[in-house]
Amino acid sequence: MKNTIAERIYDFLKDFPPFNTLDNAQLMTICEQVKVGYYEVGDYIFKENESLHDAFYVVKDGAVGIFRGLDVLVDECDEGDIFGLRALIRQSNYRLSAKAIEECIVYAISSDLLDEFITSNIEANKFIMASFASNTLDRYSDKDRAGLYSTEGEFDKETGHLAFIQNVTYKKTPVTCPPNTQIGNAALTMTAKKVGSIIITKENRPIGIITDKDLRTKIATGKFAISDIVTSIMSYPVITIAENVSIAEAQITMLRNKITHLCITKNGTPHSELVGVLSEHDIVVAQSNNPSFLIKEVKRAETAEKLRDIRLKSQGLMKRYLDQHIPIGFVSKIVSAINEAITQKAISLSIDEMQGQPPVAFSWLSLGSQGRAEQLLLTDQDNALVYADVALEDEAKTKAYFLKLAQLVTVKLNIVGFEFCPAQMMASNPKWCLSLSEWNNQFNDWVTKPDEDKIMLCTIFFDYEKAYGDSALVEQMSESIFNSIDSYTIFLNFLALNAIKNPPPLSFFRQFLVESSGEHKDLFDIKARAMMPLVDSARLLVLSKNIKDHNNTIERFKKLAELEPQNGDVYNACIDAFKILLRFRTVEGLKKGDSGRFIDLKSLSKANRLKLKGCFGSIKDIQELIKVRFNLAQMM
Repeated sequence: MKNTIAERIYDFLKDFPPFNTLDNAQLMTICEQVKVGYYEVGDYIFKENESLHDAFYVVKDGAVGIFRGLDVLVDECDEGDIFGLRALIRQSNYRLSAKAIEECIVYAISSDLLDEFITSNIEANKFIMASFASNTLDRYSDKDRAGLYSTEGEFDKETGHLAFIQNVTYKKTPVTCPPNTQIGNAALTMTAKKVGSIIITKENRPIGIITDKDLRTKIATGKFAISDIVTSIMSYPVITIAENVSIAEAQITMLRNKITHLCITKNGTPHSELVGVLSEHDIVVAQSNNPSFLIKEVKRAETAEKLRDIRLKSQGLMKRYLDQHIPIGFVSKIVSAINEAITQKAISLSIDEMQGQPPVAFSWLSLGSQGRAEQLLLTDQDNALVYADVALEDEAKTKAYFLKLAQLVTVKLNIVGFEFCPAQMMASNPKWCLSLSEWNNQFNDWVTKPDEDKIMLCTIFFDYEKAYGDSALVEQMSESIFNSIDSYTIFLNFLALNAIKNPPPLSFFRQFLVESSGEHKDLFDIKARAMMPLVDSARLLVLSKNIKDHNNTIERFKKLAELEPQNGDVYNACIDAFKILLRFRTVEGLKKGDSGRFIDLKSLSKANRLKLKGCFGSIKDIQELIKVRFNLAQMM
């Protein structure tokens, strides 16, 4: 007889993590034992300090508030959200209360089922850790500490060489034959499949290998007949290696064993299932698609079109890194280095087109995300140019030279794929192609006479990095900015107000704040609502500390954590959140072929929404720190 209630519960839970990681039988077993509760507004599911229940809870309909004390709302749980789990795992009394804030239906799931099916499942357990990270009572306590869900798979190897972490792509459909195959038939198979090796397998385990070299040295020489079976000439035992092999590991194994092919097996031994074959040629191809090779290609490039081809290769390289869960901070440094090399080459090619060398020293500045080494996707250009001061009579001629040069450079960067900035924040704009004195005067005006427009310009132009040219000019610009701030410190308060203008992007009822009108109506702006509050906060705080040479958001927070260990947990949480957001935006952008800025939340799984939500607490905390530090209550 059908259990229709259990089936309805099953239909609901199967779409939500961690239940969607369980097999059908496990989930149905859980659903058959679920207890269904109805609660009116104000009803408690459990109270603070109450003895532990033998269940955790899932919201089916309505909303449940999690409260500290009588009225401090810590979190809100809606459809599909889990609560009451932390105390269950700790086996301690409830430290918070759960109360219906809307009429709601709640499923209670036995703690025995938690132990039997959920915490023993790797993927389900990851989701539980995610729930802790995003809904923790105290996200900085040692007891509650847990990695955010989307950082799973990231690793940190004690090596400075990419070969140790860059995985190599191998053939995942190896050509195989059984041990009793005639050599001639094996050779015909190799010819038909256009491969240089064939693996001899028994019960899908590799026992030997024949390569083109074996056919030349053992068959063409007459030592063996083509009618002999493959086991008579195969090399054995085979050398095997595990699936996630790095370039360095594969190369070292081949050199050590004086071979040109490796068998890839499930556990890295000859006694497990064959899943692929890796050749010396595969390693050569992999090395031709690594950053060092691409940067060498940039240096040899003679046209903007060639630079565009290299930039496209770097996009493919970045996608592979993300698929391999290489840390996003490392990926951003690699991509930024390639972007910088492309920019430098574009400038060098443009100088060659000019009539004569630059009349004075100059520097090309990358602004915004590229200046912070955070530009992973192809977005529009933001750049500027500074040149050394010249005599008044030479000013017009000098500026004309650099404007023409900038025009040539920005056109090349546009060909590469970096679109022209719609707001003309480019060195080809006379407003952003200035002498050192002009830049210093302009910065001083922005700092000492701030208004909304000038603050906006500061958030763009204060994140600059020299891409080409004279470092001394850039150092003098930086010194000028800090001198101006020292003379008018209230500027930092205005910058602080700007840093908190976008609060954590959740409404009171736990809904993501999305665009209410325009082209991107109902989409979530991950840049403006989640990433920029962290970027703006990091910039403000390093400026207030008079910290130079730290433009990258992650590096800024690391430096702040070093200088203020008492706030280290907040800064480190901001680092984690920014990494997650940067990876999320990049993956979304690669998937859709755009900047990844606007996200359709309806297309996200519950797990992905949780990944985003887990970052918002860090935004709230850093903004609270800024409000207190800069006395913003008096200015708001």
